[in-house]
Amino acid sequence: MKHPITQRLAVLACMVACSVTSLAHAAGFDAVEGIAAKGFDVSAQAVLLDGNTTLGAIAPRAMLTPASVSKLYISAASLDRFGPQKRFTTRLVTTGEVESNGTLRGDIILDGAGDPGLTSNDYWMLVQGLKQLGVKRVRGNVLVSEWRFGPVPCISTDRCRARTSSRHAYDALLSSAAVDFANWCVRVYPGSKVGEPAHLQGCFGEKALTAVDSSIKTVATTQPTRISGARVTSGSTDTLKLDGTIALDTFPRNIYRASADPAQQSLYTLVDLMHQADITVTGNATLSRTRPPSDATVLASVDGPTLQELLLRMMNYSNNFMADVLALDLSSTTPATLANASAALERFVATVPGHGPVTLQSGSGLTTQNKTSAHGLIALLNEMYHRPALFPVFVAGMQAPVNGPMRFIRRGSDVFQNNIMIKTGTLNQPVPVRAVAGYFRTRQGRWGAFAVMVNGRAATPYLRWKDVLEAVSKDLTPMIENH
Repeated sequence: MKHPITQRLAVLACMVACSVTSLAHAAGFDAVEGIAAKGFDVSAQAVLLDGNTTLGAIAPRAMLTPASVSKLYISAASLDRFGPQKRFTTRLVTTGEVESNGTLRGDIILDGAGDPGLTSNDYWMLVQGLKQLGVKRVRGNVLVSEWRFGPVPCISTDRCRARTSSRHAYDALLSSAAVDFANWCVRVYPGSKVGEPAHLQGCFGEKALTAVDSSIKTVATTQPTRISGARVTSGSTDTLKLDGTIALDTFPRNIYRASADPAQQSLYTLVDLMHQADITVTGNATLSRTRPPSDATVLASVDGPTLQELLLRMMNYSNNFMADVLALDLSSTTPATLANASAALERFVATVPGHGPVTLQSGSGLTTQNKTSAHGLIALLNEMYHRPALFPVFVAGMQAPVNGPMRFIRRGSDVFQNNIMIKTGTLNQPVPVRAVAGYFRTRQGRWGAFAVMVNGRAATPYLRWKDVLEAVSKDLTPMIENH
C-alpha cells in the first residue's frame, strides 16, 4: 500500500496531467458552455477528490478574473500562517504615568494591530480599562498609530473613488488602526408624525461621529421606506448626505458608508468614548505612523475575535475590508504594502501542489488584475480538503445555497442547493465577472470540488447571476446524483 502522502501527491500529479485528456471522455459542462457561446470567457472544472476523476471541464487552465472567489486564497493563506485560534491584540499604551489623583501625565497611544474585525465595542472595552486604572484626565495627547500599515494607497477604481466619496460599504479604505470595518454608521428613526424629518443618531452612541446632512422625511405607514445617500469628503471632513423616506412606526435603519480615513474614524471613536466615560483630555487628538516605544506601559488591551470567527464573517458576507487587511497582515514589510501582501499570497500559492500560475494583487478580489484558473482553484480546494486541522474552518466560511445568508444564490435544483458549499465572486466594471467555486457531496457521500469563472469581454452584455447559477446547477446536479 502506498504511503498516504505519496498517494496524495500521485493524485495531484494526475490531476495536473490528466485533466485535459479527461475532457475527451467527459465534457460535463454543457449548460455553462452555452454561456461561453454568447461571447463570454469561461474556465470551469469539476473533480472528485478521492481519485483522479475529472467529471467535466471547459478551458480549465485559462487565466480569468475570480473577483471575490479570491477570498478562498486569503482564507487558506491566513489559516496556514496563523492557525484558526489566532487573535490580534489592540492596545492602549503610554510613556507617561498615572498619578494617584487619576491624572495621566503623558500621551495615550492606540497601537493598531491590523485586526480586521475590531468594533466600537472593543474600543469601549479599552476605555473601560482606563477607568479601571482610575484614569480621570489625560494631560497629554490622544494618538492613533497606524505604523503597521496605513493609509494604504488604493489600487482599485472603487477604492480610489472612495477617497472623495462613496455610496457603499464595500469599498472601505485600509489601515491597521481601523474600527467598524472602516464604515461610518448612522441609525435612522421615523419622526413622531408624517411629514417630520427623520430622527438620526449614531449606531454606537447618541450622536453620529461624523457630520450628517439629511433630508429624510417621515411618510405614512403604508408607504415604502427608501433611503439613499453618500459619504462625501471636503478637506479632512466626512459628511453623510442622506435623503429619502422612512415609514411611520417602522423599525430603525442602519446606514453604512465607507469612511475616507479609517484611522481618523478610529480617533473620533476613541475620543468620543473617552468623553462618554468622563475622561477629559487637555492635549490634541492626532494620527501617527510612528511605532510606540518598546518600553511603553500598557494601559489596556483587547483581543479581537479568533481567526476562525473572522473568516466566517469575511467569507459569508464577502467583506472586502477584512480580506485585504488580512492580506496586509501576511506582509513581511513594515509598513506593509499591498504589493508585499500580494507577494506573500503568491508565495503561499506556490506551496500548493499542482496549482500553476496565479496573480493576486488583493486578498478581496476587488480588482480585475487578480487572475487564476479553474484548475488552480481546484488544486487549492484539494489542498485544504487534505488538511484535517484546517479544513473544518476553511469550509465553514462557505455557503450552502439552501440556507446561506446571501439569498441570490438560492438557484437551481434542490440537489444542487443542498449538496454544495460555495464562495461567489461578482464584478460589474469594467467587465462583468461571475465566479463560483467550492465543494460538493455526491449521493454516495464522496467529496468533489468545482470552479466556474465567467468573464465578459466588454462592459456589455450584462451577465445575470440567475443564468450562471442555473447553468452550473444543470451541469453539477447529475455529477452529484451519479457518483
